Amino acid sequence: MVETQGLMQKRICWLILIFFVATLARAAEPSVTAVLSSSETSVGQPVELQIQITGAANPRSPGEIKVDGLDIRSAGVSRQYQMQNFSVSYNFTYNYNIFPLKAGTYKIPPQSVEAGGKTYRTPELTLNVSAGSSSGQAARSGRSSGNANIDPSQYGFLEMILPKSIAYVGEMVPLQTRIGINTRTPVQAPDEGLQIPGQGFTKQTPAEQSRHTVENLNGKTYDVFIQNTAIAPVRSGKIEIGPATFAPIVRVPVSQRNPSLPRDIDDMFNNFFNDPAFAPSMAKRIELKSQSATLEVKPLPANAPPSFSGAIGTFTLKVEANPKKAQVGDPITVTATVTGRGNFDRVTAPTLENDNGWHKYPPSEKFTQDDDVGISGAKTFETVFSAKERKDKLPPLIFSFFDPVKETYVALQSDPIPITIEGGAAPSATPAIVAAAPSAAAAPSVSVAPTPKKDEDILYQLTEKPAKAETFAPLYERRAFWLAQILPLALLLGFVAWKIRARHSDNREALRIARLQHEAAELQRKLHRNDVAPQEYVANASRAVQLKVALAKNVDPNAIDAESAANAFHLDDEKRDRLRQLFSESDEMRYSGGRNGGQTITPEKRREILELVENLR
Repeated sequence: MVETQGLMQKRICWLILIFFVATLARAAEPSVTAVLSSSETSVGQPVELQIQITGAANPRSPGEIKVDGLDIRSAGVSRQYQMQNFSVSYNFTYNYNIFPLKAGTYKIPPQSVEAGGKTYRTPELTLNVSAGSSSGQAARSGRSSGNANIDPSQYGFLEMILPKSIAYVGEMVPLQTRIGINTRTPVQAPDEGLQIPGQGFTKQTPAEQSRHTVENLNGKTYDVFIQNTAIAPVRSGKIEIGPATFAPIVRVPVSQRNPSLPRDIDDMFNNFFNDPAFAPSMAKRIELKSQSATLEVKPLPANAPPSFSGAIGTFTLKVEANPKKAQVGDPITVTATVTGRGNFDRVTAPTLENDNGWHKYPPSEKFTQDDDVGISGAKTFETVFSAKERKDKLPPLIFSFFDPVKETYVALQSDPIPITIEGGAAPSATPAIVAAAPSAAAAPSVSVAPTPKKDEDILYQLTEKPAKAETFAPLYERRAFWLAQILPLALLLGFVAWKIRARHSDNREALRIARLQHEAAELQRKLHRNDVAPQEYVANASRAVQLKVALAKNVDPNAIDAESAANAFHLDDEKRDRLRQLFSESDEMRYSGGRNGGQTITPEKRREILELVENLR
């Protein structure tokens, strides 16, 4: 009887346990859904997407969501746990921010979520994006988020600093902006860019990287981003600058109540986790705005020197020349460095005070800046001069600018540089004298002494003695016989020597042609490459033309110029002009280091040069 009662109690316990497990299984059945904070928005106005998973302890996140025209970014996950009657419920919410890129109607496809060992799919969502936001839509968005009015000063600030209020037309005025974002306000997405509106001035392109510091202002800690730029007024009078604006998207906290907790405990948790990094938050675009500034702009004085090119600031000039000794027509490189602070984009190469007897090639330039904006540094010009006549010095170089501090034009002049230019053209009478000398020397050689007329009668013939006495010695003993034998031998030996020398000459000529062919093939490969510097590319092209003419006409390639090459290949006028331009550019780049500041050669220009060289036949 006792055993029967114990067996009945065990059966009842097992039934209760099975019922409890079945109840938990039904309660733990996961559910998955997806909702949008708003089904309508405009371009640039973000919308939140939430994928909620209830009843699963360890679900797997949906992952990345891609839709053309929408920029969808993950905003983290929030977790909630509740226990009631020994039953634990789980609630996971995966947050996404949707940034519309263009107007249209978009379908957000169902997302697969793994929960409780099964795969669930969210419903398809539709989002309508208009080109511009309306007031009604903004009101709906504000009501849905619960944050219709947000004070931007709670999350950041924007300052614009202009160090002076008076400037001249064309003067570079530094401008600094300071953007501060509260460290407790995570930035969801940066602004499209800092905007400084206004008319009557141009803005220098700022540095790519702004300077970052952390500052404590009024008891709040800010990430401060400092950006330096410069403006240049283009007209006189008063101009308004700014206000500067910056509108990033930040995460602002959203207060949510938990109905399962008492109000005082829920308020305590909200106050403790009052940080967007922990508390529930939403994406919101805030507009930071600075104060505007006024700049009084004066016109430049009218008494500008002839060498003034628009440079405004404070500068110094340093000039060097190398070599100090050369022949007439040889290149001399003059290096002029302008150092200081101002609008370096208007700083041009200094000019000679007196350029009589000098030939100037286009200068090359290089700028090294000392600040983030490029209004302080040094600009170096390399100009090649060649003297047309004998010289003992290089004339001074002049550089003019306007000094806004002294309010006057300044002309900097370098000291004359002692140099020695020797040589010159040979006297014109010399060729005539040289040509006439052979004629004068040849005159005596062709003169023939007159032969006296002799009597032709028989008596005269009998009494005339022979000019040379006759001999009866054997032929082999005569001197003339041996001289006659030596002459053919000498001729034979000379012929053999000539053949040997001719063979050596042919070998040298073959070696010379082989070297030229190898050099031409190597240059042809270089002309097909795109990584060759402009100066080297043009020099290779002109050298390739010289080698083609040398191989075709068997001449020295160094003696080939544009005209002789054009005549060798019988080019028409159009190709002849292109060939002249190629040789001219090669000379300019060889002497000046770069044409018009060392600009690169475009792919189209490379193809034209390559086609011209390859079609020379």
